[in-house]
Amino acid sequence: MELDEQRHSPEQPIHALVQRSHQGPKDLTLTTDHPRPTPGPGDYLIRVGAAGVNFADVMQTHGRYGGGPQAPYVAGFEAAGEIVAVGPDVESPLPLGTHVVGTGPGAFAQYMTMPAAGAVPVPTGWSDAQSMGLILNWATALAALKPLGEVAAGDTVLVHAAAGGVGQAAVRLARHYGARVVATASPAKHATVEALGVDAVLDSRRPDLAAEISRLTGGVDLVLESVGRATFEASLSVAKPFTGRVVVFGAASGDAHLSTHDLVFTHRVQVKGLHIGAMPTAAPALYRSLLAELDALVTAGVYPPGTPTVHALAEGAGVLRRLEAGVTEGKHALDPWLTGHAS
Repeated sequence: MELDEQRHSPEQPIHALVQRSHQGPKDLTLTTDHPRPTPGPGDYLIRVGAAGVNFADVMQTHGRYGGGPQAPYVAGFEAAGEIVAVGPDVESPLPLGTHVVGTGPGAFAQYMTMPAAGAVPVPTGWSDAQSMGLILNWATALAALKPLGEVAAGDTVLVHAAAGGVGQAAVRLARHYGARVVATASPAKHATVEALGVDAVLDSRRPDLAAEISRLTGGVDLVLESVGRATFEASLSVAKPFTGRVVVFGAASGDAHLSTHDLVFTHRVQVKGLHIGAMPTAAPALYRSLLAELDALVTAGVYPPGTPTVHALAEGAGVLRRLEAGVTEGKHALDPWLTGHAS
């Protein structure tokens, strides 16, 4: 059931999920009297239609996300919604009423501010919820595969955490570019990953993971590494010497460490770091090229509208707990205009 869809005035409080400590999702609480944000220089004010849930949100609740906010803060950073106001110093702003998807602080709320430079119009005919993942999951997967991973037809690609949002996008894209795909996921999620057309899917926790991947592939050309400590050694071991690439964009199981000695004498591979949130400002031309390719993928039907599992805002803490426990599949999103109960 939806709440009253009235337009809030700046004086009216809004609903928001506030993280009150760095003790994890248990301290993520719903408030109904949070002040509505004001767009600063270079920002849009967005009436949020859907907010994406990501493992980075879990890391932030523990204070482990690099450069993340300090508690208390309104959680979330990925959202889509309607532009309702424009801050100063926005060059060539999109018209009011345009629905955009992007990132910014405080996405788990009815209103948020979003840097205009990174906001992209929601594809024509898509809902806000269907666009969840475009700027984070699909852009991350594409960046890891193409400009960093240099994937080519005939390559063998290893995708860890293949049942997640980035993982599923990576599998689809790798196959589109003509690669053979080997994936890892927990056994309960193998059917989901197999349905994506992978050549093989393995339990990432099996003790002989590296040996089994090497047996199946003879060595892989590209590894998409987002798990960290639990799989990092195996990722380095199965990448082909000298030509193999390992693109690192997450550490869900904890940090892993690599020394110069390792790179020279043990793992002679190419290791590349990726943080998609830093790319718009650190490498704007590269980011624009990614967005252009994503647009072409949407037009070609390679990237279909998303089908996230949508929850009420009040259920956010429970969704993050399940994500942290590794029992979710695919993309999850919060709708701040739905009623619901905490879970």
